[in-house]
Amino acid sequence: MRLLLVEDDPQVGRSTQLGLIQAGYAVDWVRSAELAFTSVKMHSYESILLDLGLPHEDGISFLIRLRRSGYHGTVLIVTARDRLVDKVKGLDMGADDFIVKPFDLDELTARIRSANRRVAGRLQEKISHRNIELDLPSRLVKLDGQVVIVTSREFNILHLLFERIGQILTRDQLEEALYSWGDEIESNTIQVHIHHLRKKLGRNLIRTVRSIGYVVDNEDPQSFIYEQK
Repeated sequence: MRLLLVEDDPQVGRSTQLGLIQAGYAVDWVRSAELAFTSVKMHSYESILLDLGLPHEDGISFLIRLRRSGYHGTVLIVTARDRLVDKVKGLDMGADDFIVKPFDLDELTARIRSANRRVAGRLQEKISHRNIELDLPSRLVKLDGQVVIVTSREFNILHLLFERIGQILTRDQLEEALYSWGDEIESNTIQVHIHHLRKKLGRNLIRTVRSIGYVVDNEDPQSFIYEQK
C-alpha cells in the first residue's frame, strides 16, 4: 500500500520511511505542504502521515486544503504537539487519527491499519475469501489453514484484490499502489507476481481480463475461463 509521509525533520522522516518500507508499505516522503499537495494530485495514496510543524504552511491549514480538494484517503497527524486543542482541531478538520511523537512503529502501523479498516467498513484485521485468509498485522497468507510463503509485493497485490472483490484493477492501478518514487518497474513485473500467486494459491484465484487487468471474482471460479498471462 502506498503512503505519503509529510515530515520536514530529515532524521525523523528517513527513519519513519525506512521503518514503514520494512513493514511492507511503499512510502513517498516530502518535507513541505506544497510538495505534498502536488504529490496528492499526481499519485493515489491510501494514507497520508502529516506533521503539523511544516515550513511555510501549517499542517492544519494543509489538511483543510487537502480535504477541500477532494482527497478521501485516511490522514493521520503525527506530531510533537501534545495539546488537547491541537488534537481536537486536527480531528475536527478531517484527520482520522492523532499520534504524538515519539511513537512506536508498531503502534503507527496498527493505527494506519485501523484507520483504513474503518474507511473500508471492516471490523476485523483478517480478510477471508474462499479458502484463503489474509492476516494483515502479521502479513501472513493461509490456504486451507496452512501458511503459504509469499513476498511482500505478492501480499500487497493479494490485499488490494481482496479489498476489491469483483472489481477489475488495471496494471497501472496496481503499480501506482505498490511502488514509490525511484522504484524500478519492469513492464512484466505485475504479471510475474500474479503468476507466482497462482502457483502458490491456485490458478483460478485471480482472473485476467484481457487488455484490462486482474480481478478476484465472487462467483464460482469454474464458471470462468482463466487466462494464465
